[in-house]
Amino acid sequence: MSTDPRPTAVGSPGGTPRHGAVLATTCLALATVVAAMASLNVALPDIARHTHADQTQQTWIIDAYSLVFATLLLPAGALGDRFGRRRALVVGLVVYGTGSGSAALATGPELLIALRALVGVGAALIMPATLSTITSSFPAAQRARAVSIWGAVAGGSGVLGLVASGLLLEWWSWQSVFWFNVLLAAVALVGTVAFVPESAELHPAPLDVIGAVLSAAGIAALVYAVIEAPVHGWDDPLTLGGGARGLLILTGFVAYEARRAHPLLDPRLFGNRRFAAGSLSLTLQFFALFGFMFVIMQYLQLVRGDSALTAALSLLAMPIGMVPTSRLSPRLTERLGARAPWVAGLLLLAVGLAVLSQLDVAGGYWHIAAGLIPLGAGLGLAMPPATTAITDALPRKLQNVGSAVNDLSRELGGALGIAVLGSILTATYRNDFHLTGVPSHIAEAAGSSLAGAAAVGGSVLREAQGAFTTGLQAALLGAAVTAVATALAVAVLLRRGEGP
Repeated sequence: MSTDPRPTAVGSPGGTPRHGAVLATTCLALATVVAAMASLNVALPDIARHTHADQTQQTWIIDAYSLVFATLLLPAGALGDRFGRRRALVVGLVVYGTGSGSAALATGPELLIALRALVGVGAALIMPATLSTITSSFPAAQRARAVSIWGAVAGGSGVLGLVASGLLLEWWSWQSVFWFNVLLAAVALVGTVAFVPESAELHPAPLDVIGAVLSAAGIAALVYAVIEAPVHGWDDPLTLGGGARGLLILTGFVAYEARRAHPLLDPRLFGNRRFAAGSLSLTLQFFALFGFMFVIMQYLQLVRGDSALTAALSLLAMPIGMVPTSRLSPRLTERLGARAPWVAGLLLLAVGLAVLSQLDVAGGYWHIAAGLIPLGAGLGLAMPPATTAITDALPRKLQNVGSAVNDLSRELGGALGIAVLGSILTATYRNDFHLTGVPSHIAEAAGSSLAGAAAVGGSVLREAQGAFTTGLQAALLGAAVTAVATALAVAVLLRRGEGP
């Protein structure tokens, strides 16, 4: 995305832009791509049963979208700034809708994974173009309100996506979730063509192709090693070599960007302690949130036996904690400074995850709610100061960078959370699940995933549910420890002052 205060050329398909229609269209496009990060978790048990996806393939089905989305977010935003944000929206929505419609027709996990990656390409073009369209086409008097509405849609679309998927699965198959995405993309595409004005930077910075390739390759190698670790083993040369290769490429990316006049992302910005704390905190918060949703939706449906809709509605206890604390957080920050509510929020997030890590096969809903409420409250307290720290730490001419880093932290955190927690879950499940006295094909199917064991039923399913719950406990406890470590890091970064 653009990093300089260059002038922006704004045009409109029909003259003066209709700001209400532009806002509605861009928010619908935003909701479409954000909801897709969470909504498929509800359908995952059905997808696993019908495509025979093993536990690792299920992680890839969810994470292929998030991973491609995160790795292409910065270069896709730069392309929109250069060639036109309306054009980026149109192309992104077409790619997104085409990929979603094709995914609805997929019958095997490998093809579904590839098509989810294609949908992620479309999402990467869409998301940065929505905010840039608002900031470039709205007058100053209306811009703040429009951006706040955009932020509310970005925050709430994940939960709405879960509920919408649950409702669809009450009457139709898992393919309906993808067809619903096609419908949303089609409506947003019509609105974009009809109402959204074209805008682009008059003097865009040179495209950082090498930086884009290095960042995408490094993140992809690292996430691939994590997701595949349960298959090969954490100490296998393939796992260790893949992780080392990813870290080496990312180190090269940092060194390369530090020498460029117009970097894709200037690593020197992270020398500002508030900026670094905000980026780290947001990444961890979405790491925990999306990793948690990945494992809990399988637990609710395949261990507790909840329907897809009941499982989705079960997560609505989280806003009970999130809504009041998100309103309280700015007031506490104003009175006490950012450090106290921010660190308290991360610790509350850790408490919620720790409570949920104690779930067992017979866990009741009150136990789930007892973890969801502090989890939501922690996110509500910690998210506003983290977001504000990123934008306030940068001068006005770098606000586009702040917006891009904010988006990147969320998407990359989500992708890593699904990869890491899913990998811990898979490794623990396979280590703890041992069947004797059953045919080999049954043992292989049940050992591949909990959905495979559910198809067998009986004592095999009960054994698998126990192993899965052990994996869930390990994954969520690991997330809780990570949240505590992040709280300590934020406390140290902010203790040394508010400036760089």
